[in-house]
Amino acid sequence: MNLQMVDLVGQYKTIKTEIDEAIHRVLDSGHFILGKEVKDFEVEVAAYLGLKHAIGCASGTDALQVAMMALGIGPDDEVITTPFTFVATAETIALLGAKPVYVDIDPKTYNIDPTRIEKAITKKTKAIIPVHLYGQACDMDPILEISQKHDLAIIEDNAQAIGGEYKGRKLGGLGKLGCISFFPSKNLGAYGDAGMVVTNDSNLAEKVRMIIVHGSRVKYKHEILGVNSRLDTLQSAILRVKLRYLDQWIKARREAASRYNRLFLGKDVTTPFEASYGKHVFHQYTIRLKNRDGVEKHLSEKKIPHAVYYPIPLHLQQAFFDSRTKEGSFAVSEQASREVLSLPMHTELTEEQQAYIVNTVIETVRQ
Repeated sequence: MNLQMVDLVGQYKTIKTEIDEAIHRVLDSGHFILGKEVKDFEVEVAAYLGLKHAIGCASGTDALQVAMMALGIGPDDEVITTPFTFVATAETIALLGAKPVYVDIDPKTYNIDPTRIEKAITKKTKAIIPVHLYGQACDMDPILEISQKHDLAIIEDNAQAIGGEYKGRKLGGLGKLGCISFFPSKNLGAYGDAGMVVTNDSNLAEKVRMIIVHGSRVKYKHEILGVNSRLDTLQSAILRVKLRYLDQWIKARREAASRYNRLFLGKDVTTPFEASYGKHVFHQYTIRLKNRDGVEKHLSEKKIPHAVYYPIPLHLQQAFFDSRTKEGSFAVSEQASREVLSLPMHTELTEEQQAYIVNTVIETVRQ
């Protein structure tokens, strides 16, 4: 059985004609940087999310950095986030000279635990970055209340959850700024690196637009320090096609997740929890197992793709070494890192494939 963790080729084949037309439209135009397709895509994403502004950039990582730059975050500042996420969330904080301050996660959602945030706030705290991990919304109301009480900016790391919802509202627009990744494996994925910053704040939007083109509004006139982080026209054209299918693909992912849940019912496997306040878009279908390493080995023998997101929490990564945050500092994140396992999840999954995957997992769990 030919299984893929993410079937990008299969997805491409279903929309090949539209994708090819979009690519050739850009090639024929000769406008490869900040072309019309970029502006049109920005307008369409803003409309999809119900926001005023969407600004394309070169990657989801850049989106985080640019968002913090727009807020003036820099040396000696502190930014609160989760240790159980992809490295970019904390990496961009550190690259700006600020300090990532970690707060442990909720054991069911794997997202930052709002009840622990206030204890981490100091006079140096400037922002909170909640991460909507695996496609599931953070519990945003208590986080927003804390941010208002302490006058802190909220930057949503929405790299994995575009199209997801919190209490009926699309993720990305609940805080000051939202950051999106269009990495190829994402639910809305480009054919290369691509990202976006979204906001309802017109002043911040203007700053972001300047920062991504070397701090400039007018060519060769640089008002602030910026970077080179433009979303290219080819990726925008591809993403415009895919955006039209996003809700349909989210529906397919949710149906695949429901099938997985039914197949695992009654087995010694913890399936993903979906919080009542949100709509999970299942960027990943992540189970939890006591015998994770044994299951991994068996899946590899059966040539079934799988992945661990993430095997080492950020506070234990060498790049972020701090003697004050040793092993045991964030016990919930550390336990999750030893037990989580993501299975194939994409829009082309069949019931037969899922049954095979689940049966293979169960074979090992029973041992």
